[in-house]
Amino acid sequence: MQLFFILTVFLSLAFGEILQNGQVRENPYPGQTTIVSVPKNGMWKSYLPNATEISYKGRWDSKYISWWSAPGLKLGFTGQAVAISFGNYTDPSVLVAYRFAGQDWQFSNVTANTTYQFISPGTTGVNLTTPQNGVTTFEMRVTNWAYGVQIDKVWTSANGSLVKIPNHPLAFEVIGDSLSAGQYATYETYQWLHTSDTSGRAIDIWGNNPEPWPFHKHQAADVVVINLGTNDNNTSNNITSSQFTSSYIQLIDTVHTTYPSAQIILISLWNGFGPVGNTYTQGGAFIEEIYSIYQQFASGGFVHYFNTTGILQHNDIGPQYHPTDVGHVKLASHLMQYIKERFGWVLGATGPEVQHATTYWNDQQTY
Repeated sequence: MQLFFILTVFLSLAFGEILQNGQVRENPYPGQTTIVSVPKNGMWKSYLPNATEISYKGRWDSKYISWWSAPGLKLGFTGQAVAISFGNYTDPSVLVAYRFAGQDWQFSNVTANTTYQFISPGTTGVNLTTPQNGVTTFEMRVTNWAYGVQIDKVWTSANGSLVKIPNHPLAFEVIGDSLSAGQYATYETYQWLHTSDTSGRAIDIWGNNPEPWPFHKHQAADVVVINLGTNDNNTSNNITSSQFTSSYIQLIDTVHTTYPSAQIILISLWNGFGPVGNTYTQGGAFIEEIYSIYQQFASGGFVHYFNTTGILQHNDIGPQYHPTDVGHVKLASHLMQYIKERFGWVLGATGPEVQHATTYWNDQQTY
């Protein structure tokens, strides 16, 4: 059994700059794809977005529009070419991450009503050793919850085909907000039950009637992580301790009803650091409340408490109150080890992480 951790998310369009140690990073988004005019002369084979060979990851609605953080797709294919046509609901120049097999993640801006070729015979790794069955994998992720894509068609070369890749035997789900999504790095019960997010484009497309999320059509989560409460702790929101506790308990009950066999992990909130004397001290939010909720469910054996105290230091938090790249990696690494030790999951290497080139501290306001 393997644990495959979700991608840390980049929230900038590729037109922006990434600063590393005060210097502009050269070629911060390698991998810009080629726009192609897919001919009708037998050079390509097309698949509609509902093709069973396409495995959608994260939340996609019935129009094949992506929602929330890091939604994506994964597919197997034969041949040496993969292209995707993006539909009318694709945001202008939205940034996607993609990779061939276990190669480095690449980045490209895409836009509506356009077809992009992601894999070609010149793609790194295409001409390396191929599995005996000739099937290799392509994976794509949308990098920003506020922007999305719509899949119109997927294309392979005429002599190739799509192949269904089986789901991993274990599924992992995170319920959180911008801290979980990776905001500024290189929602509660009602919203969790629906497909679309809380962005303006969700209002434009679905108005006040968002699609319910069809849990029964998707693999049930084996582990669910809840990382909520920082925004509720903001005094301007006027959320009382009792209101937070009641809503949090309701969310756990809903998750447990939906996924009866899932293990649920409650994340303690770090909520930044502040100077105390000649050092810095970690703050917190709803510390007593979240631990008390855990204690209330502890005897059932399916709710667990992950204490983040001491994992981050003050310079792991950027000026916009979110973890830096290094901070995200530290939190994710500790959580992965916690899951490994608590539930016996084996960590599996599937190629470089999306932040494989991160060697700097992105702790500047203009990052």
